[in-house]
Amino acid sequence: MTAWSGMGSRDFLYSRSKPLLLSAVYRCVDLVSDSLAILPLKTYRRDPQGFKTEAEDLPLYSLLDLEPNENMTRYVFFKTMMTSVLLTGNAYAYIERDREMNVSQLIYIPTSQVSIEFITDSKGIKRKRYRVVGFKSLVEPSEMIHVLNFSYNGLYGVSTLTNAAQTLGISTSAEEHAASYFESGGNVSGVLKVEGPRLSKEQKDQIYKTWAERMNPATGGHSNIAVLEGNMSYQPISISPKDSQLLDARVFQVVDICRFFSVSPVKAFDLSKSSYSTVEATQLQYLTDTVLPILTKFEQEINRKLLTPADRKRIVIEFDTSVILRADKAAEANYLKDMTYIGAITPNEVRRRMNLKPLENGNTAFVQVNMQPLDHAVILPPEKEVSKKSKKSNTKTNE
Repeated sequence: MTAWSGMGSRDFLYSRSKPLLLSAVYRCVDLVSDSLAILPLKTYRRDPQGFKTEAEDLPLYSLLDLEPNENMTRYVFFKTMMTSVLLTGNAYAYIERDREMNVSQLIYIPTSQVSIEFITDSKGIKRKRYRVVGFKSLVEPSEMIHVLNFSYNGLYGVSTLTNAAQTLGISTSAEEHAASYFESGGNVSGVLKVEGPRLSKEQKDQIYKTWAERMNPATGGHSNIAVLEGNMSYQPISISPKDSQLLDARVFQVVDICRFFSVSPVKAFDLSKSSYSTVEATQLQYLTDTVLPILTKFEQEINRKLLTPADRKRIVIEFDTSVILRADKAAEANYLKDMTYIGAITPNEVRRRMNLKPLENGNTAFVQVNMQPLDHAVILPPEKEVSKKSKKSNTKTNE
C-alpha cells in the first residue's frame, strides 16, 4: 500500500466557495468544528466492574489526544475533519498501521480524493471499498475512518451546504446586491430625461461621465448632489433597499442558515431577540442538541475502527467533555463541590484539576454528614443499627 502523500490546492476550493464568504455560514462552521476540536480524546482502560482509568501507557493514548499524524495536532485534525463533514458531507482519515498492526497515524484525506466502490466477493456479496487517489489498491473499510453528515443511504453524507443551497443562494444574492448598492454610494438606478432635440452620442457620453463623476464614489465622486439643467429631470427605476426589505431579508437569512447547522442565532452573534436567560439556555441546548450527536458519531467510528472486538471489552475511547467547564469557573466550582459532597471525588482529585499541590490527608472521600470521612459514616451494618435502636426504645419504655 502506497501512503497518500499530499493534496493539491484545488482540494480546498470548497473552502473558498461563495457560501463560506457569508458571515453566518463561516461562524456556524467555525463554531461547530471548534466545539469538537477543543475536547481531549482520551483512551480509557475499563475493569470488569465498569470503572475507567486513563490508559496513558498505551501508544493509542498520545496518538489520539496529541498528534494523530506528523502534520497535525489533535485540534487541527478534528477541526479539519468536522469542517469537511459540514462542507462536503464526508470526512476521511486513512488508518496507517505498523508491522505489528498497531495504529501509527491517522492521515486526513480530502473528500475529493476518495470515492466508494462495490466489489463482488466469491460468495456473490457486494462489499464496500474506498478508492483513494495515490493508492495502488482499494482500501478496506476497516482501514478508513469515514464520518458522515446527514445521509439518505448511510453510505454517503450530504453536505449541509447542499441541503441549504436555496437559502444560501438567496443570501449570497442579497449580499451581492447590498455590496453593489454600497459601492454605488447608496444611489438607486434611474433615468435622466432631457426635453428638446435628440442628443448625439457625444452629448450622451458627456452626460454619463459627468453624472458618474458627481454621484459614484467608486469613480471618484465626492458628492451625492447633482445639478440638473432646466430641460432635465431624474426618475428612479430601481427599488430602494428599504422598499425591497433588503435589511430584513439579510437578518432572516442568518436565522435560516443557523437552522441548517443546528446552531442558535445567538451563537452566530444575532442578539436581536435574546436576553441573559436566553443565552444561558442556548448554551445548554447547543451542547445537548448539536455537540453531543457529533461526539457520539466520532466516538463510535473511532472505537469500531481502531479497536479489535477483544480490545473493546477492556478499552474505550471517549471525548472528555469536562473541559467545557474550564471557561465557566462558577459552573466548574459547583460541579466539583457536588461531586465532593457525594464522595465521588477526593479533595486531592479536585486540587489536581486546579493544578494545585496535593494535601497530606486529601485522598479521603467525604459525604455530606457533617463532612466526616466516608468510612466513619456507617459504623454498623444496617440490621445492627435497627437492633440497637430497638433496644434503646425498649429500655426507655421499661423505665
